[in-house]
Amino acid sequence: MVLKIAEYQVQNIVASASLGAELDLDTLSINLNGAEYEPHAFPGLVFRLKEPKTATLLFRSGKLVCTGAKNLEDLDKAIRKVANEVRQAGAKIADGVPRYEVQNIVASADLGQPVDLTAAVISLGLENVEYEPEVFPGMVYRLSEPKVVILLFGSGRCVCTGAHKAEDVEAAMAKIRKDLVEAGLLV
Repeated sequence: MVLKIAEYQVQNIVASASLGAELDLDTLSINLNGAEYEPHAFPGLVFRLKEPKTATLLFRSGKLVCTGAKNLEDLDKAIRKVANEVRQAGAKIADGVPRYEVQNIVASADLGQPVDLTAAVISLGLENVEYEPEVFPGMVYRLSEPKVVILLFGSGRCVCTGAHKAEDVEAAMAKIRKDLVEAGLLV
């Protein structure tokens, strides 16, 4: 039997990088259009781009965290653009494009039919599953390979979080579908 992998959509990619130099966030907050900096509330400067639609947190250490990209091309474009804007705002940072590391990919999918979560808890094994419907309407399924978490809802919708590459999302979606089919909970 050939199992169809659930089609998934990336909702968010979070990546971190270093600009290679300390940043003067007070100066950047003045010189960067769209920057928000409230050091009494949060130690980083928030810099939002309209295209690609992302938000980047810049820290005094020169580290950055970019969030909101839906694909790696937009992530790369956003980090390039942020580095260029920071340079144009007067910061002396390392030349070139900062190397970034993907920290988290969040993706969603629809398995195509409702799932009995109570039966799924029993079938998938209590050591990997958390399900407290009074607290949260979804089942939390922790996979060890790939090391991700899947939130599964009775509607058959699921969210995968913790992936570092698209292959992790694909493997996780294939695994949950396979496990549920083998348990007789999905056709």
